[in-house]
Amino acid sequence: MRAPGFWYPPGGGLPWQAVLLRPLGALYAAGTRRRLASGPGHKAGVPVICIGNINAGGTGKTPTAIALAERLTARGAQPAFVSRGYKGREVGPLRVDPAVHAAEDVGDEPLLLSAFAPTWVSRDRAAGARAAEADGATHILLDDGLQSPAVYKDAALIVVDAARGFGNGAVIPAGPLREPVGTAMVRADLVVTVGSPPAQDQLTDLWGPQITKPRVTAQLAPLNTGMPWHGLRVLAFAGIGHPEKFFQTVRDLGADVVHAEPLGDHQTLTRALMTRLEADAARHNAQLVTTEKDAVRLPSDFRPKVLTLPVRLHFDDPAPIDALLERLTPA
Repeated sequence: MRAPGFWYPPGGGLPWQAVLLRPLGALYAAGTRRRLASGPGHKAGVPVICIGNINAGGTGKTPTAIALAERLTARGAQPAFVSRGYKGREVGPLRVDPAVHAAEDVGDEPLLLSAFAPTWVSRDRAAGARAAEADGATHILLDDGLQSPAVYKDAALIVVDAARGFGNGAVIPAGPLREPVGTAMVRADLVVTVGSPPAQDQLTDLWGPQITKPRVTAQLAPLNTGMPWHGLRVLAFAGIGHPEKFFQTVRDLGADVVHAEPLGDHQTLTRALMTRLEADAARHNAQLVTTEKDAVRLPSDFRPKVLTLPVRLHFDDPAPIDALLERLTPA
């Protein structure tokens, strides 16, 4: 689903649609408060780190989770991801096996995460945490769940898209927020803001005073795979939170994007859709290219036909991240 335009007004402020919907936003926020007040949740025997957000939609949580897993693994730890498996049909707890499971079984993000660390899908996050711990995890990385009380969190990160910030600052449906910024900050240890230096400066100008926890700036950069992108004619498609960011990344590599096809976040890549995109690419004499998250949803016979552009998160100053992981790593 596309975010309504009044969630992210170009000039800032609170559009009239948001003003009318604020009473419903207050009800949504009250529901979140009641849910969080229900208790601290299951206390795992290993540290639990939540990678969450305040905004509905993409903020960079998955790349942040991958970056944390890689840093923990480099320390000799054995992290595991726990996810609810958005749009997957498995209830779990189930350890994701990419040789057996498809995106429609477990969700696209868990399938992608499973390439970096053991990944458990469970609608019941506490059951997923128990399964990961029993499987030998030394750290549990909760994919999302900042607004869920099911599992006690030893640390929580809020991930923010620096270019979009917190939108109009209102709670769903008046705005993009799952809860007010201030109430979420109380439960956070770090705020990771993802975006270019100009976007980071804009976020500071608009929202700096409301980011009351230590902030770590980060950027997404394409992984160097040796692929010669310069001058390559491509038809790019993406079903992520903000597909236009992916299209710009492809252009920045020097590719000639003859057509950009934005899809819905987590949209199913049906055979009919892919056949149409393949035909469009052929008419343009172009190569199909997509994101890592979309690639795991491709029908198997289309995977050899589509190039994948992987990206990785780079912290501008990882010292606060490393200090947090050090604190949560037993001697």
